[in-house]
Amino acid sequence: MTWMFIALSGCTTGAPPAPKPPLRWQQASVLVAPDHIFTMSDGAALPVRIWKAQGQPKAVLLALHGFNDSRDAWESRASFFTQAGVTVAAPDQRGFGAAPQRGAWAGTARMVADTRELIDQLKKMYPRTPIYLAGESMGGAVLMVLMAQPDAPAVAGTILLAPAVWDPGFTADMLLSVFASLSPHTLVPEQSASVHVVATDNMAALIRLYYDPLTLRTTQWIALRGLVTLMQQAAAAAKHDQGNILCVYGDNDQLVPAFAMARVWHDLSVRRAEKKDVRFDMIPGGHHLLLRDQGGERVAHDMLSWMTTPQSWLPSGGDVSAGVWVAEQKGLRGPGKGGIPFFIPARLDEVVTP
Repeated sequence: MTWMFIALSGCTTGAPPAPKPPLRWQQASVLVAPDHIFTMSDGAALPVRIWKAQGQPKAVLLALHGFNDSRDAWESRASFFTQAGVTVAAPDQRGFGAAPQRGAWAGTARMVADTRELIDQLKKMYPRTPIYLAGESMGGAVLMVLMAQPDAPAVAGTILLAPAVWDPGFTADMLLSVFASLSPHTLVPEQSASVHVVATDNMAALIRLYYDPLTLRTTQWIALRGLVTLMQQAAAAAKHDQGNILCVYGDNDQLVPAFAMARVWHDLSVRRAEKKDVRFDMIPGGHHLLLRDQGGERVAHDMLSWMTTPQSWLPSGGDVSAGVWVAEQKGLRGPGKGGIPFFIPARLDEVVTP
């Protein structure tokens, strides 16, 4: 946790210009226009990419991206779902992509409220079609908080892809609060995230994420503080989450520690004992950005199988792997590898710089 002690004097408030890709990676910097704009109750406009199902849709998937990411997070696997008759709607969450308050933090309550309103609007657009929710990392945490509310929306199911769940402890909490209070819109120094992590083994996906004009490459202290608060809230919400749930995790996830996910799975299992439908899916070798991994199609197949035949074994064998993994985690305690699990795309400089 030594990075937390970096002096605020080393911070800056000005975001650097977007990096210019070399010619061979020009396509990675393409800005894809949204297909629709959803207007929230406070007037905020959230851009959404919509990949329409081939033929009459059998289901609609509302897909939420992770921290510093955007609606483009779902573009690599969208065609898989559309070919199977599933329409995918991926919005920019408030504070990210081209949504209002870019770079700032809208707060858990506002992000959850936005998601609820998005669900309502999708139900009006597709009144006879089942609505499923999917959230990657931060998006998964937002869904966990939403579905733990007493008046959680009625949906066909919720898919959590490596949801951001972790309470980093009192010391990190206190220091983050101090930095966020003293200089909320100052940027977190890049050297404060110096621990190298691999978010996915798919270089093409990393290049697209880095050069995508919608990606946030810097992080404000207020946003980092907000993310950690959201992670804590999501972890606490696990015991209360409602509806059908599929939670997917990779054993090579270097951003959400195994012990934190194991605790959440334990808490979700309380619901299983109450005969609620909760399924766990462990992807051997899977990284944090599960769908964007080279083996991400395994995850997509599992998601589709769970949506269409929920009582069947998952195609990847993730049910069995999950049972083995949970048994291995028993008795493990402690803070994991240390550090706060957040993904600043600027750290990708090391792997995408030509």
